[in-house]
Amino acid sequence: MAPFSRFARRSATAHTPCRRDRRGWPCGLAVAVLVQLALAAPVRAADGDPVIARFNGTEIRASDLAIAEEDVGSNLPMTGEARRDYLTKYLSDMVLVAQAAEAKKVQDREDFKRRLAYSRDKLLMEMMLQQEGKASISEAALHQLYEEATKQMAGEKEVHASHILVDTEDEAKAVLAELKKGGDFAAIAKQKSKDPGAANGGDLGYFTQDQMVPEFAQAAFKLEAGQLSDPVKTQFGWHIIKVEEKRDRPIPEFDKVRDQLETFLARRNQADLINKLRAQANIEKVEAAPEAAPIPTPGTPKQK
Repeated sequence: MAPFSRFARRSATAHTPCRRDRRGWPCGLAVAVLVQLALAAPVRAADGDPVIARFNGTEIRASDLAIAEEDVGSNLPMTGEARRDYLTKYLSDMVLVAQAAEAKKVQDREDFKRRLAYSRDKLLMEMMLQQEGKASISEAALHQLYEEATKQMAGEKEVHASHILVDTEDEAKAVLAELKKGGDFAAIAKQKSKDPGAANGGDLGYFTQDQMVPEFAQAAFKLEAGQLSDPVKTQFGWHIIKVEEKRDRPIPEFDKVRDQLETFLARRNQADLINKLRAQANIEKVEAAPEAAPIPTPGTPKQK
């Protein structure tokens, strides 16, 4: 587990209503943005944003390629020039099909307008949240959060334990008897445990009490180093636990958890903004609302 995993879990309760890819670009709307860029052909500064291709008079620039990279790049196995060529072809195909769709007045269809309005609102939301998240990050705020976190961690205990997981209490008792006769814990775990970590001899590494289900944590933290537990029942089955070591939880260095602190601050600020806007808004939920008319999937023929 990461040193500040507790704060990562808490920050999840202040989640933003969007997912982001590994580079932080608002996800799910890059294609819609690119289509609009291609059709609208906005004026952009040439410096630092060179034209990389032209299709039917439409310029594709480096910034378009960057957006395409964010949209589909994570799924591409190729690198270097082959990757660039693929993305350029992807953009050209999208522009050409979009122009063909515009020629057929697809943009005038009601289902297109509804999807476009939804995509516009979603993109505005995501970029606003991204902006608010970045605005919350400063050296002072990061160090203040770090100090708060480390104060709460001071004196917190960790246990290093291994376990063997089986289906029934009788199996657990048989395993415990074998261990008490001198059986090797790691070897028995590899042979009999159904836990995914069995290949590592059942080693769970270090964990705090709140990182395990209550029944397991209570049993583990009562043991001293080298002791075995009686069979412990949890939602996963029956466990035999061996405590390897107990210690005070180490305080991580600031630089090693900086990314986690930044994520926490950004998500907290985003959640604060959403809660503030909700409090100011007049939100009316209509009871027994009629079912929304289905929006046809692109390419699906209309029912006659």
